[in-house]
Amino acid sequence: MKLRKMTSAGMMDCKNALNEANGNFEEAVKIIREKGKLVAAKRADRETSEGAVLVRTNGDKAIIVCLGCETDFVSATPDFKALAAEIADAAIAAFPADAEALKACKCSNGHTVEEEISAQTGKTGEKHVLAYYAALEAPFVGQYVHFNGKLGAIVSFNKVVPEDLGRAIAQQITAMNPVAVSEDDCPKEVIDNERAVAIQKTKDEQVQKAIDAALKKVGINPAHVDSEDHI
Repeated sequence: MKLRKMTSAGMMDCKNALNEANGNFEEAVKIIREKGKLVAAKRADRETSEGAVLVRTNGDKAIIVCLGCETDFVSATPDFKALAAEIADAAIAAFPADAEALKACKCSNGHTVEEEISAQTGKTGEKHVLAYYAALEAPFVGQYVHFNGKLGAIVSFNKVVPEDLGRAIAQQITAMNPVAVSEDDCPKEVIDNERAVAIQKTKDEQVQKAIDAALKKVGINPAHVDSEDHI
């Protein structure tokens, strides 16, 4: 069915949309799209903690994109995987500057990324989002996606390096999730926050040592006492 191929909607959704549109194909497409927007609005507060991360490279360019959904069941479906791949292909082809620009890019069927995400939301009844997008352009780019397809990284180099080295560094970034390339590049607010956490931890440890010492003086083993009861 042409409508199903164009919208990725289920057979019954297509049939109902055509009936509602009195056989008008373009109107049926609009109905299906609006259904996706309605479902998305109703589920706007739902968490999208599942999904897929994909990477694409083309010469000195690389993109990474994450399509999010609510459940692992949906993220494992062929339709979800196909949509994620469509978005990644559209991203590397158009190489948009940010996620908002990517939403306006066209997929292979002529519809925008945003429209396709909305249609998938309407089809599954589950919230879908463009959770993350980034692009790099440099003399050399490395990439890595973890075997579960849920973690990945792209990294740029100012000169050509061996491909396996680029992949290894991207893999290390994926594993460690660093906040900066070097200490000098680390945002001040991150440093301030870590310093505050370290100070508070030190204070807590000093207070606990003082409590333990006081308990020992009166013959109480600190290990046998819930310290919170004595603070």
